[in-house]
Amino acid sequence: MNILGISAFFHDSAAALINDGKIISAVQEERFTRKKHDPDFPINAISFCLKKENLKNEDIDYIIFYEKPFIKFERLLDTYLSFAPFGFKSFQKAMPIWIKDKLWIKQFILTHFKGFKGKILFSSHHRSHAASAFYPSPFDKSAIITVDGVGEWSTTTIACGENNKINIIKEINFPHSLGLLYSAFTYHSGFKVNSGEYKLMGLAPYGNPKYVQFILDNIIDIKDDGSYRLNMKFFDFATGLKMTSKYFDKIFGKPRKNESQITQREMDLARSIQDVIEIVMLKIAKYAKTITGFNYLCLAGGVALNCVANGKILREKIFKDIWVQPASGDAGGALGAALSVWYEYLDNKRNIVKNTDNQEGSYLGTEYSNEHIRKFLTDHNIPFIETTDDTLFNKVAELLKGGFVIGWFQGKMEFGPRALGNRSIIADARSSIMQKKLNLKIKFRESFRPFAPAVLNSKVSEFFEIDKTSPYMLFVCDVKKKHQFKMSDKHNKLFGIEKLNIARSIIPAVTHVDYSARLQTVHEDTNPKFYKLIQAFNNITGCPVIINTSFNVRGEPIVESPIDAYKCFMRTEMDYLVLGNFIINKNNQPQFNDDINWKEKFTLD
Repeated sequence: MNILGISAFFHDSAAALINDGKIISAVQEERFTRKKHDPDFPINAISFCLKKENLKNEDIDYIIFYEKPFIKFERLLDTYLSFAPFGFKSFQKAMPIWIKDKLWIKQFILTHFKGFKGKILFSSHHRSHAASAFYPSPFDKSAIITVDGVGEWSTTTIACGENNKINIIKEINFPHSLGLLYSAFTYHSGFKVNSGEYKLMGLAPYGNPKYVQFILDNIIDIKDDGSYRLNMKFFDFATGLKMTSKYFDKIFGKPRKNESQITQREMDLARSIQDVIEIVMLKIAKYAKTITGFNYLCLAGGVALNCVANGKILREKIFKDIWVQPASGDAGGALGAALSVWYEYLDNKRNIVKNTDNQEGSYLGTEYSNEHIRKFLTDHNIPFIETTDDTLFNKVAELLKGGFVIGWFQGKMEFGPRALGNRSIIADARSSIMQKKLNLKIKFRESFRPFAPAVLNSKVSEFFEIDKTSPYMLFVCDVKKKHQFKMSDKHNKLFGIEKLNIARSIIPAVTHVDYSARLQTVHEDTNPKFYKLIQAFNNITGCPVIINTSFNVRGEPIVESPIDAYKCFMRTEMDYLVLGNFIINKNNQPQFNDDINWKEKFTLD
């Protein structure tokens, strides 16, 4: 039984393939088109999923779309009518796209799937999110919380997941949205909505919570059960072409222009809205525990990628354990929709292995063999050193110890927004200059943004204050106090970005200004190569922690192929590139011509 899940037309379109309940593949369209957050119909992602298993269109039994377009269209029309005559420009801009493409998903699918004889189904947006969180989780029953911008109508839901069924029991509807509230502050702080929320979260520790009480008193009304309502006079997202209203600007000042200097105001706004999000999420989590009675929690939706809030819920010990879908945004909806067909629509039983999820480490994308990589390198006269598995890890560990920055390209590409050790840029976490170097010379992004530590799972308790695994980089915790550096009185008087270059622990490159870290625990069973690399680094340095950041530069998706990896490597100041078992030294490379069509030049048969 082959089930194909699809998400498309808003942001982060993706495809996922399920075979007899097993997750076979899942990938975002952006990785192939090189358009970050590509919303278009995921033709390339679908093609990969089918080709990987040598399937034809007629071999697919079910195709399911991750939401219900007509209900979403109803919400848009209802909203425009409610606010009329305001919002006409937005209406005029949105309607042609809906009339042309977004409403006619079934016809769109049939057009692209000649020979398909199966059934086309539609899930609801938040049910897809809930299914993406619960069904791969290691829990036979759990509370499920989904929080994002908006689906059809829902923006926040609480559900019960039990065995193979999901029952949504509470929901909050548009325009009251925690995701859109956070995005409004993202927009006002000068970052791009649907991608800049990470930046706002990273900026928050530099600020003071000076606006929290104003937000609670005037912008969002939060009840004890976590339900909330927004004061819509602060916002323009319901029918306008921007997120915040003139009234918002009157209170907080004009929005920061993109690329302009970040001031203390933006830092304080970031800290304030982050604190508010955490307050709401904690209340929702406590209420979910009360009304479900379950000891476990699953999370999905874009707000579930707020790993600081996730860490706070974890530390409150409301639940015995928490599992978060690694692709919590719209991309994960494709996976959730496919899983919901297998379990709910077809009523198949779940096979749960305690303490192990079914996400396959989220390594669900494309993979390139050493033979393929060797042909790529030799055909295009790229100098390299070939190693064996026995020598690769020690060689790369020595390079890391020497302070070099390395592009690390191995195995199957990750599904979701995080690089988890297969499409990663790696470096020595002990370096006091590495954060600045990576941000400015490799990633070409804002200097304040923190990097994640990848740590051997067997050593995590020696360095970090956390009592669970975090394989998907979805929880923030503190560095152990014994490894922290105490700040002097002079340091404690610093404000904002002045705090940036002060080493705060023995692993300063991955320790944020508040002593926190967005943690990835690395497990030998799900990623043996990455585990062995960090193990080799630990053997020669005594440190089982390295920097792991996504293999891309600002504004581009994570690399998908050896072509993408080489281009990114040559455009930045990375020192070495490791493609499979091949080590490429920047100093030995021929002059790079970025003007030619590298994709065409490097296409392999």
